[in-house]
Amino acid sequence: MRTARRASNVEVPSFLRQLVKETEKVVTFFFKGGPRERENGEEDNFDEDNSMPSPYLDRPILEKHVSEGGSQTGLNYALASMQGWRAQMEDAHACMPQLNGELKEWAYFAVFDGHAGTTVAQYCSKNLLDHILATGVIKTSEDPGQVKEGIREGFLDIDLHMHKLARQDNWDRSGTTAASVMISPRHIYFINCGDSRTLLCRNGQVVFYTEDHKPFNPREKERIQNAGGSVTLQRVNGSLAVSRALGDFDFKEVDWRPPTEQLVSPEPEVYELERTPEDEFLILACDGVWDAIGNEELCAFVRSRLQVCDDLREICTQVID
Repeated sequence: MRTARRASNVEVPSFLRQLVKETEKVVTFFFKGGPRERENGEEDNFDEDNSMPSPYLDRPILEKHVSEGGSQTGLNYALASMQGWRAQMEDAHACMPQLNGELKEWAYFAVFDGHAGTTVAQYCSKNLLDHILATGVIKTSEDPGQVKEGIREGFLDIDLHMHKLARQDNWDRSGTTAASVMISPRHIYFINCGDSRTLLCRNGQVVFYTEDHKPFNPREKERIQNAGGSVTLQRVNGSLAVSRALGDFDFKEVDWRPPTEQLVSPEPEVYELERTPEDEFLILACDGVWDAIGNEELCAFVRSRLQVCDDLREICTQVID
């Protein structure tokens, strides 16, 4: 089992993180092809091909969508989402505080940070759990090793299935990260593919968080280079900012390599922790949250709000403000 990782005591100021994020947007737009800047005195050419619209808005959409729920086992949740600067809302989620049948004491939560379209994120939010359960190894008897392998197989299965659908039905060229948890009566299974992140607060401390899959990580970079790619501007082939994702099939076209050895891998990292009475809450969020606030800082903020506010939706809203 993976050792819990702690956030650094030295936090990068929020304004600096935001500056880096905005700079990254400009670089992304430049490399994906935006409208050419006009020279001084050059007139607009409306016949010029402007078929590549900007992926970002002139003004952010700040309307928030919130919901909440719970289970008979006493597990409560809330979520909040906001489109922000994106030209369309590409994120999706799945919240199942109580599964059906013999797994009625299990729960499943996931966030999907889509990019380059909505199709893959939306499909995964509706179907990923079914692919995991279809492996047949998620049982009440609960062998943690088998559960983790079943989760891994479920990710590979849905990615292969979507690849076929994308070719057959001419899907958009989108992809998505996936950060999720499966909660059994005895364990929490942390599942990560991409740079969305999950953390567990226990007794006031961050005791575990998932590690982002970035192209510049040595292990990820080695796989990318072995598949014939490169890491430029900390991106896969100068384009994609994550090294693992579901979808993104343009980066999975090396026919003689298995799925886990492509430029972008759909393989999740899965870890389990035993549940304890000191477990307080889990946070699942897209990278937009983690770019603005650190693990320890967010844990402390949510914990302080829970002491004075019992409206989980309001706390989620405050996090993404």
